Amino acid sequence: MPGHRDLHTLPKAHLHLHFTGSMRHATLLELAERDGIALPDSLVEDWPPQLSAADEKGWFRFQRLYDVARSVLRTPDDVRRLVLEAAEDDVADGGRWLEIQVDPSGYAARFGGITTFTELVLDCVRDASERTGLGMAVVIAANRTRHPLDARTLARLAGQYAGRGVVGFGLSNDERRGRTGEFAGAFAIAERAGLLLAPHGGELRGPEHIRVCLDELHADRLGHGVRAAEDPALLDRIVQAGVALEVCPVSNVALGVYSDLTSVPLPQLIAAGATVALGADDPLLFGSRLAGQYATMRAAHDLDDATLADLARSSFAASRAPAELISAATGEITDWLSVVPERMSG
Repeated sequence: MPGHRDLHTLPKAHLHLHFTGSMRHATLLELAERDGIALPDSLVEDWPPQLSAADEKGWFRFQRLYDVARSVLRTPDDVRRLVLEAAEDDVADGGRWLEIQVDPSGYAARFGGITTFTELVLDCVRDASERTGLGMAVVIAANRTRHPLDARTLARLAGQYAGRGVVGFGLSNDERRGRTGEFAGAFAIAERAGLLLAPHGGELRGPEHIRVCLDELHADRLGHGVRAAEDPALLDRIVQAGVALEVCPVSNVALGVYSDLTSVPLPQLIAAGATVALGADDPLLFGSRLAGQYATMRAAHDLDDATLADLARSSFAASRAPAELISAATGEITDWLSVVPERMSG
């Protein structure tokens, strides 16, 4: 029977990776031991944790684990290590471009404020890119559980570094919290700065919230957006507008959005013509990195290699990668498809 090509060698762009959530599990354990930080069992022997955000208690547990993980980052060298290891892991998974998402306000108290921390991250990104060969950029994201005025401050900060390593502005955390429309002012600031607009939407809430993200935040990409599949008219609007979807299958199942990987409606999104970029979201909490998203969707939906190659192309089309990088990666994807896979026994 025919075999499969190696998904680790398929060139990809990674557009949905959260900063702390990109940390290696071994690094978390090492840094926690160094500083005597007690980790919950779900981040040690029971890792990866059993999660569900189907209710607010579930999201609170998820957020608590994220906050505990963030607390092990104590020094600039810790930040530098996290960024470098995230880059190395993406390269190992076939990554050619990474847009890593960070909320500087979550680190400001320990690292001298949002501007100082942002400059540290950008310096680490430049260093990691040079050392690994991975193209990298930053998406600054506001936290929807904080005041919308805080988001405006972050949008202005992101605008200051537009063209200098920052390519986008996002809105993260539990999309059931707060009023999305109240963040329109922040997104208008980011839009005027020429930044890509990428709020989370269409994961824990359905099509009605996606419409708010499109109408009031002018989203260019949707963090998740997978539940657009529930509304054919909305999905058609997304396709016609060229809005890309950052689909993170493993986290969708882990958080209880779907019961299993076969329920993730990726085939419907593809059939509708949507631009989809698969992402790992938070590998530290979900236990699966970039190539794993492609592998699980291949297995769950019996996707052929041509379809997986199209997904990889879509990831670059949805990115803010330089044109020459996209052109080179597209050629490499064609080369990947031209290789005859080894036959599988059985």
